[in-house]
Amino acid sequence: MKFYEQTNMDKFLISFYFFCLLLLLLFPSSSSFPLCTDLRAPTSWKGGSLAAFCPYSGQTCCNSSEDLLLQNRFLAMNISHSPCASAVKSILCSTCDPFSAKLFAAESELRTVPFLCNSTAATSLSSLSTNTNNGFCSTVWESCKDTSISNSPFAPSLQTKAAIPRNATSSKLTDLWQSESDFCAAFGGAAAADQNTLCFNGEPTSLNKTDTLSPPKGICLEKIGNGSYINMVAHPDGSNRAFFSNLAGKIWLADIPDQDSGKALGIDESSPFVDLTDQVYLDTSFGMMGMAFHPDFASNGRFFASFNCDKEKSPGCGGRCACNLDAGCDPSELGSFGGEVCKYHTVIAEYTANGTASTPSMAKRAKPQEVRRIFTLGLPFTANHGGQILFGPADGYMYIMLGDGGSKGDPFNFAQNKKSLLGKIIRVNIDNIPSDDEIVKQGLWGNYSIPRDNPYSDDKEMEPEIWAYGLRNPWRCSFDSERPSYFLCADVGQDQYEEVDIISKGGNYGWRVYEGPLVFQPQKTPGGNTSAASIDPIFPVLSYSHANFNKLGSAAISGGYFYRAQTDPCTYGSYLYGDLYASHIWAASENPRNSGNFTTSDVPFSCAPDSPIKCDSVPNSNLPALEYIFSFGEDNRKDVYILTQSGVYRVVRPGRCSYACSKEVVTSTNSPPSAPSSGYLARPYSALILLVSVALVLLELYL
Repeated sequence: MKFYEQTNMDKFLISFYFFCLLLLLLFPSSSSFPLCTDLRAPTSWKGGSLAAFCPYSGQTCCNSSEDLLLQNRFLAMNISHSPCASAVKSILCSTCDPFSAKLFAAESELRTVPFLCNSTAATSLSSLSTNTNNGFCSTVWESCKDTSISNSPFAPSLQTKAAIPRNATSSKLTDLWQSESDFCAAFGGAAAADQNTLCFNGEPTSLNKTDTLSPPKGICLEKIGNGSYINMVAHPDGSNRAFFSNLAGKIWLADIPDQDSGKALGIDESSPFVDLTDQVYLDTSFGMMGMAFHPDFASNGRFFASFNCDKEKSPGCGGRCACNLDAGCDPSELGSFGGEVCKYHTVIAEYTANGTASTPSMAKRAKPQEVRRIFTLGLPFTANHGGQILFGPADGYMYIMLGDGGSKGDPFNFAQNKKSLLGKIIRVNIDNIPSDDEIVKQGLWGNYSIPRDNPYSDDKEMEPEIWAYGLRNPWRCSFDSERPSYFLCADVGQDQYEEVDIISKGGNYGWRVYEGPLVFQPQKTPGGNTSAASIDPIFPVLSYSHANFNKLGSAAISGGYFYRAQTDPCTYGSYLYGDLYASHIWAASENPRNSGNFTTSDVPFSCAPDSPIKCDSVPNSNLPALEYIFSFGEDNRKDVYILTQSGVYRVVRPGRCSYACSKEVVTSTNSPPSAPSSGYLARPYSALILLVSVALVLLELYL
């Protein structure tokens, strides 16, 4: 009886193992665009690669000094066996790979050796990588198992049970590891699959160019609201509710109707969640630009508003001017460019919903009294404020988008000025509030602290708040809900180009040296010039020329979202964005996936005939009259919304507008929409449910 039970348990475990292995291959990749182990974007090595130790050319994560350090480290290993030396050299040089962040799992716990491709278990991203040597881990073992390596990088990790002490200065793999399977279990194989990352096969990473995404045939919209809103934020409690705000400073809490329900947005304009209009200065270029709710809002009730104020009308508006001697800016010069000495300010203030309901999640009202001032910045001009605020989904820090301050051509060069916060994305910790003395001592602009891993936290030449710089007027940024390292921002151009950038740690996005891909020539430069040769800019992944909008006379991009809803499977994975004036919607595809290379399509769109609110049409056209596209939004189901002058629109099933989509599966009314039929399970919890269900069936069969 005991033997019978053990045999069937073995059968169960074997079946369960192979099912888990299959499931790992079904998950969509979370691997990101090219990114280095310090989470910065790779750069071009201006010194060339002819004399380089590591064979990376073009975009790389190593400069000449780092390349020399790797060479010296390799020589100090004193490896006598040529095949082993070749394998170890390639592993050392993999830190220079443009995808090294994923090879070394830098977004979780940085490894000393990249994940090595291993044929004995599933290797992640097999559909994305053209690497064919999936047994590289075995190659390393066979090449180096009997070769002494000084200060070996293959010393066992603290999590393994190694019989040999780790302090040996020169060792063979057989001294450090009991077997090849133990070695590859630590440096590749299942570990790589569990981390859902790239694996290294001894060659520079190359993605599968056939793994592409086709643009949708069209975007079907329904109109669910008549209000003109500028921001939308999903309720942090995960419910089917969202907050909407307008430029004047009112925030409403709305119920989101189910897809195919035929219902409109559940919002009472006469009863706002909070009214901040008496604190907000409203004018053509001023107002409440952003709002954000703390990730733990459901329990702590904290939320934040980003708005403009006029110090002549609001006594509490005053703050430090962005044009100051530290930034090399003389406030007396502002007048000649149409500016004022920081009459207007950008403010980020904290508010609370505590005490208005039994729990903040149940609150339908909030207190309009400011809890604390998080940030105040005096503005030199009357445009290009940015003002959006977001919480990073992976780190919980607040990201603040700030424009260059205005005036044509950024005359004071604020965007490239390392001591100015204008033209920057800054990143702050609003959960660790320093004392007043510390705020003054550190020269902070409000009640926040600096995250220790900010790229310039220890750089005396840069303001420590800065996360990225070289932006003109970032207007609507978003994190991809499936790949948080994809942080996309639309940046409004001057005269020639609109652009979308992938924002990375410490990145310089070129303005005002460049506008989009073009060199920019400023008319006046009292703030000095920055030469193109002195920077290594990150160019936009998407851009369009104003020449395309000559009939309109102007253009201003509005950033959107990666579409991750189950509603329209043919749009799934596309990045949707638009233009304020043009009423155009674009769907950008990353081809190959995870490469950071995008192509875009100007997709047709129309309004569903059964839209809950009838869509007005553009004269002499079947197009819905969106008018100005202010912003985009995303709810907790990942459905995407377009906030326009004429109302709120939601992306719905393509079939409702007769757009062809072979992946669409029409379900009965009010039933959950089908997952994208792209060969992947659309949600991790769906896969988990399936996994548990199959496990129970197998257990029932074998026990």
